[in-house]
Amino acid sequence: MAVILKSPGEIDAMKAAGQLSAEVLRKVGELVKPGVTTLELDEFAETYIREHGGIPAFKGYGGFPGSICASVNEQIVHGIPSKKVVLQTGDILSVDTGATVDGWVGDNAWTFAVGKISDDKKRLLKVTEQCMWAGLESAVAGNHLGDIGHAVQSIAEKAGYGVVREYVGHGVGHNMHEEPNVPNYGHRHLGMKLQVGMVLAIEPMINMGTRKVVDGDDGWLVCTRDGKPSAHFEKMVAITEDGPVVLTTEPDHRRPL
Repeated sequence: MAVILKSPGEIDAMKAAGQLSAEVLRKVGELVKPGVTTLELDEFAETYIREHGGIPAFKGYGGFPGSICASVNEQIVHGIPSKKVVLQTGDILSVDTGATVDGWVGDNAWTFAVGKISDDKKRLLKVTEQCMWAGLESAVAGNHLGDIGHAVQSIAEKAGYGVVREYVGHGVGHNMHEEPNVPNYGHRHLGMKLQVGMVLAIEPMINMGTRKVVDGDDGWLVCTRDGKPSAHFEKMVAITEDGPVVLTTEPDHRRPL
C-alpha cells in the first residue's frame, strides 16, 4: 500500500477525531484508581465517545471486543478490558483509545499510575513519555523514519530499557492503520523520507527489562517475556510545512493528566 498524504484541509478535519480521542483518554485516566475494573473504564469510554459524536475506532477492529486497550504492568499492548481485572495500588495501566469522527480516526495512548507506584515504575513512565516526545519532534519533512526510531531508541536504551520491535507506530487517516510503519528503533538518515502531508501515530512501547515479548492466549494480549513492567505512550502527528503538529491533543491539555 502507498502512503496516503493528507491536504492541509484534511489535516484540519482530522483534529476533531484527535481531540475527542485525547479527551476520552484523559477522562478515562481520571477514573483510574484502585478497585476499578478495566471493563468499567471501557464502558465509560464507549459511552463518552458515542455521546460526543464519535464511533469507538477499536471496537470490532479485527474482531477486538473493546473500545479501549487496557494493559496492566507486564502487559505491553492489546489488553482486552475485563470485569476480572481489578486495578490495585502500585499497578501501572496502559490505556489506548481511538475515536472515529466524520470518517477520520484519532488514536492515542498513555500509561497511568494506579495510586502510589514504585520509583522504578515512575522512572519507566517518565522515560517512555520522553521517548514519545522525542519521536514526535523528529517528525519533520526531510527527515527519515530512522530519525524517529533513533530518537526513541537512544533515550530508552540509555536508560537501560528494552524497545519492543514487534509492534510499531503507523500511518493514520480514514483507516486506523495505514502506511508507513513507524518503528521505535532505527538509524538516522535511513528509511522512508518524511513528507509534508504524512500523518503518523508515534507510540513507543518500552520495557523495563528485555525487549522480548510473549503473546497471550487470547490472540490479542502481548506481554514482556521476563514479566517486568512495560509502558506505552502514543500521540498522532501531522507533518506540515511549519513542522510537526500533534493532532491527539486538547487546547488546555498537552498531557492527559
